[in-house]
Amino acid sequence: MKKPTIIIGKKQIIMTCLTMMLAIAVYINYATAPKVGDGEKLANNTVKNDTVNYGETEFVNGNADTVDYFAQARLDKMNNRDEAVQTLQTIIGGGDLSDDEMVSNALDAVEVSKLIEAEGTIESLVKAQGFEDCVAYLDGESAKLVVKTEGLDKAQAASIKEIIMGESEISAEKIRIFEVK
Repeated sequence: MKKPTIIIGKKQIIMTCLTMMLAIAVYINYATAPKVGDGEKLANNTVKNDTVNYGETEFVNGNADTVDYFAQARLDKMNNRDEAVQTLQTIIGGGDLSDDEMVSNALDAVEVSKLIEAEGTIESLVKAQGFEDCVAYLDGESAKLVVKTEGLDKAQAASIKEIIMGESEISAEKIRIFEVK
């Protein structure tokens, strides 16, 4: 009796690799995010959008502790990314998609994982410049960085923008830096 042969095509291998890459990126994001205790109060700060010139920053002042702000921001970002990953995995595993739709969804998954990786790198590089804490938000077209500082001069803002432009393909005009004291 002849044993049945399982044929694994290129599409299945590509989809498996992309799904694994996305899962690894989500895990790294989850593992490096600070944990929020059950009893901690999380701040809800709002950020206003104004036109900002290269080298200028905005101040974001709130009554709550800034550590809570950064913890809440990371938690919100992680939850949004997890939802995006779940949606992409559901779409990819749909089964009744055409080849073009599967390729498009796979490219979207790769783009999300690249954004997650770039955000983490930007946050690490900004902290390496001596800033206590920061959170980066990338959407592929613009970048926003919230940084904890007592005062940000134009040289520091320009340095932060250089980091963001080096890790992404976003122009200086589409980068916003917000300060939290």
